[in-house]
Parts: sequence; C-alpha cells; structure tokens
Amino acid sequence: MATIGTFAKTKDGYVGTIRTLTVNVKTRFVPNENREHDNAPHYRVFAGRAELGAAWPAKGSGEDAREYLSVKLDDPSFPEPIYAALFDDEEGARLVWSRRREAA
Repeated sequence: MATIGTFAKTKDGYVGTIRTLTVNVKTRFVPNENREHDNAPHYRVFAGRAELGAAWPAKGSGEDAREYLSVKLDDPSFPEPIYAALFDDEEGARLVWSRRREAA
C-alpha cells in the first residue's frame, strides 16, 4: 500500500494534502451534516470549493481489525475513481491506496 496523503485531525474532520504523480492538492474531510439516508457518506472530501469525494466509516476484518474511513475520490480528470483508506495514527492520519486486483 502506498501513502498518498497525510492529514491532521481537526474538530471538524481532517485537513491535509493528497500527493501522487499527477495530483498535488490540499484537501479537507468535512462531516456530512445532511445525511439523508443510511448509505450517505459520513464525510465529504473537498479540494478548495470543489467536491473531490466521499468517505464512510469501516472496520477491517480479523482479530486486530482497525477502524478507518473508506474513501472514494473521483474527478473528471481521473481515468477511474480512486479507492483508498484513511487511517488515524500517532502523527495524524494517512491516506493509503493499493491497486485493485482483477479477479482471475
């Protein structure tokens, strides 16, 4: 898994930067105050005033499972959405990504 973002936790979500070979943008995760149904995202992801994605709470499987935010980032400039995970750690939070494997 590659770390593509680093964030600081704030009272209103997370603030940080997403960096890849083609993306370098200051980003913030803002709580979604207007969740109209259970499947609505818990956070909206913004780059400036543009909405870049959404995030939902999730938990890994297994005995040592960690809680994290499941993140979907999308933009017309992307060939396809980016799916990532935001994990809290000692220094704030890390946004990690790994390429999805195709079924055999």
